[in-house]
Amino acid sequence: MIEVSNVTKSYGGSEVVRGVTSSLPANGVTSIIGPNGAGKSTFLSMISRLLPMSSGQVTVDGMDILTADGDAMAKKLSILRQDNHLTARLTVRDLVAFGRYPHSKGRPTSEDLAHVERSISYLGLDNLTHRFLDELSGGQRQRAFIAMVLCQDTKYVLLDEPLNNLDMKHAVAMMQLFRRAADELSKSVVLVLHDINFASCYSDLIIAMRDGKLVRQGAPAEIVTTANIQEVFDLEARVEIVEGRSIVHFYL
Repeated sequence: MIEVSNVTKSYGGSEVVRGVTSSLPANGVTSIIGPNGAGKSTFLSMISRLLPMSSGQVTVDGMDILTADGDAMAKKLSILRQDNHLTARLTVRDLVAFGRYPHSKGRPTSEDLAHVERSISYLGLDNLTHRFLDELSGGQRQRAFIAMVLCQDTKYVLLDEPLNNLDMKHAVAMMQLFRRAADELSKSVVLVLHDINFASCYSDLIIAMRDGKLVRQGAPAEIVTTANIQEVFDLEARVEIVEGRSIVHFYL
C-alpha cells in the first residue's frame, strides 16, 4: 500500500498541493481526477520521487521514499510522465528494454528478454518492434512508453495522463489493458485522468482534487454523483446510471 501523509508542495510561497493524506491500495485501479491546476500531476510526481515534497511523508509498502534505496524502490514503483521526449533515436524494442534496467543494470538475462517480449505483446506492438520512435504515430509511441513501464514489472504503476495522443478506440483499449493488468497481474495502477467517465467505468478508487486539496475519495459510485462533480469541476453536470455505472454529462 502507498500511504500519503499530509503532503504539501510549495513554489515561492504558493502551495500547489496542500496537506494531502490518502491511502492507495496494493492492487486495483486508482484514478486521480480534477480540473486543470488541481495539483494532480504534482501529487503523482511527489509519490514517485520525481519531485521533492515541501513537507509530509510517503511510504510504499512501509518504505519511506525519502530514505529507501533507489534500486529497491525502482523494483516496487514505476512512473510514466506526461512529457516523454527522448533525444536518442531508439526502436520500440530498445525503449521497452529500458524498463528492465533496475533489474539487469544493462546486462539483460533471458528472463529480462522474456519480460520485454511479454510487454511488447501485451501492448500489441509486435509488428512495430524494429520501428524507430520518431517513425510512429503519437498513439503508437504512447503505447511503447507504457510497454516500457509495464516491462519494469513493479507492483505499483503510476501513469500521468496516459491517454494523451490516443483516439477514442485506443483510449478504451488502454483502459481495458490497465484493468486487466490490475486484475490479472495484481498491479496497483494509479492514473491521472481527465475523462471522468473512464475513471467511473474502470476504477476501484477515485481521488478528486481541486485547488491542491483532496476533496473527495471513494468508490466510483460514491464519488461520481451530480453534486460531487459539480463541486469538483464547478460546472453544471448531470450523472445518470447506465448498466450500473455512473456516467457524467456536462453542460456549459
